[in-house]
Amino acid sequence: MDDLQSRAAPSLPLQLDHIYHGDCRAILPRLPERSVDVVFADPPYNLQLQQTLVRPNRTVVDAVDDEWDQFEDFAAYDRFTRDWLTACRRLLKDDGTLWVIGSYHNIYRVGAILQDLGYWILNDIVWIKTNPMPNFRGVRFTNAHETLLWCKKTKTQKRYTFNYHALKTANDGKQMRSDWEIPLCTGAERLTANGAKLHATQKPEALLYRVLLASTKPGDIVLDPFFGTGTTGAVAKKLGRRYIGIERKAAYITAAHDRIAAIAPPIDDRQALGDYPTRRSAPRVPFALLLEHGLLLPGQTLYFDRSADLAATVSADGSLSLADGRRGSIHQLGSALAESGNCNGWEHWFFEDSAGELRPIDVLRERLRQSMQRPQS
Repeated sequence: MDDLQSRAAPSLPLQLDHIYHGDCRAILPRLPERSVDVVFADPPYNLQLQQTLVRPNRTVVDAVDDEWDQFEDFAAYDRFTRDWLTACRRLLKDDGTLWVIGSYHNIYRVGAILQDLGYWILNDIVWIKTNPMPNFRGVRFTNAHETLLWCKKTKTQKRYTFNYHALKTANDGKQMRSDWEIPLCTGAERLTANGAKLHATQKPEALLYRVLLASTKPGDIVLDPFFGTGTTGAVAKKLGRRYIGIERKAAYITAAHDRIAAIAPPIDDRQALGDYPTRRSAPRVPFALLLEHGLLLPGQTLYFDRSADLAATVSADGSLSLADGRRGSIHQLGSALAESGNCNGWEHWFFEDSAGELRPIDVLRERLRQSMQRPQS
């Protein structure tokens, strides 16, 4: 075990909207277990640059040559990766998720270690850079993307936050895909010092905005163990999330503090910040409630996938009966008729409305939910 982790050290209190100064491998084991909702990690990429990069006009490229990105060999990088991923997994709540971003230099090693440690990969996201740096020597393809891995804590984990409808709305009503076209961090957003980039790999806020909108709720705690100049914290503040940062370099911490302090506090409106009810989060409505509220009647006929040959009679207790004597819930009989295992009966059973049109019973469920949530006059 790394000396940083083996040293006995007192526990640290969990300070929200705070940046801890130090190596994340030393700090993470001292923070409270199961205390954060999401981890976003932008670790060193171990680029292994062998020579100075020069443009065709003979100017030198401001490449990533910082000491924090230098490792003795792949084995050293793997030990480093295993240490911080292990520590982050301990801090994640049981319904939490982790994001890690990398390039072809490191992301495949990181992915293998993630799986070895018990994480379960939900998606890999390709960040397509709309303004990538060219390959000046012309000996390879232009490297125009990076990869994000989104993972849950365990394979068996049932619950985690994914704001599907928010992402769909943000994508003009279309399901959000796993290829994200976002430009590199440039212009006024790029932090500089003495005319040079302050941080070589500062990520664009647009990238973190999409990550946090997708996988967090207002008030959630986001941990960034490689905080840099504070992109995660800046976006978390704008979206009403709480952040915890860890950073080794004091100059980055100073810049991050100034950057985040300049952001106005978020509005006090959870719905405006992306927390609105969805079908998954809406109150459960048992099928029998439709009968209790008169939206369906005992003896009424329902049709499986609109088929008159697959009709069932609604019973007063909310069960359905088939002509062959089979009886069960909307889901049980739906599964039997579909012959495909689980079946969401709300979407496959249809009723005949007053105009003679067949409509899914889910329409009635949504109507009941709205009436139950409507304030009484």
